[in-house]
Amino acid sequence: MTDLDPNTLLKAYDAQLRPEVPDPLPAGVTVERDGPLVRITGLAGGGFLTYRDLDGLTGDRLDELIARQRNFFAGRGEPVEWKLCAHDEPADLGERLRAAGFVPQDPETVLIGPVGPLAAALPVVPDGIRLREVMERADLERIAEMESTVWHDDRSRLVTDLGREIEADPLSLTVIVAEETEGGRVVSAGWIRYTAGTRFASLWGGSTLPQWRQRGIYRALVAYRARLAESRGFSMLQVDASDNSRPILQRLGFVNVTTTTPYVYTP
Repeated sequence: MTDLDPNTLLKAYDAQLRPEVPDPLPAGVTVERDGPLVRITGLAGGGFLTYRDLDGLTGDRLDELIARQRNFFAGRGEPVEWKLCAHDEPADLGERLRAAGFVPQDPETVLIGPVGPLAAALPVVPDGIRLREVMERADLERIAEMESTVWHDDRSRLVTDLGREIEADPLSLTVIVAEETEGGRVVSAGWIRYTAGTRFASLWGGSTLPQWRQRGIYRALVAYRARLAESRGFSMLQVDASDNSRPILQRLGFVNVTTTTPYVYTP
């Protein structure tokens, strides 16, 4: 796939990447269906609701579907995220989620870019920094510590969720740290998931300590992961980008195809 037309890319995104279901399933993670909706439980951060589309559900039937998910997770005492894309139908889905007690979080932009040109760039990091692939728990703990510092909240769930993914299939993702060569402090990190049966790999993470921003580390992590994707035969990269990373990715050739907003219900 080399066509960078946004409409073509959006169709590929819907067809190949939705619904987002871990494969293989990490230990303790369960996937169930409720009509067109896929419900995922057992993640360290709470539940997750995803779908390709809602089979045309509207009105009372849609409200009943939403209420069942809210009540299910209320019974478990767990938060749950409903991932809503801007092009999802019906148009009033966000309003119905809010009416049921789901709270919208900051939206992200879904971007897609071609692996070839991205992999052609050398992953250049500033002096005093090195990139290294990791999978040991101690390294995941260092990543979580860095993420917690950047976002000012507890990101320890990353240790559990990434660790379970690696244990289930270490070839399904690669985790990379950018760390100081002296002392080994993690200053940034990113991981790439390889979606079996598709042309897509997806990029995650990318948070960077403030004192190391605007020095090329994020771009280097993108290039490094693009090379990994190319070596495994993937032709496209997908990212759910924050407002901070979106401009960088667009300059690198990524195309905006839609936006996504997490709607979170917390019992």
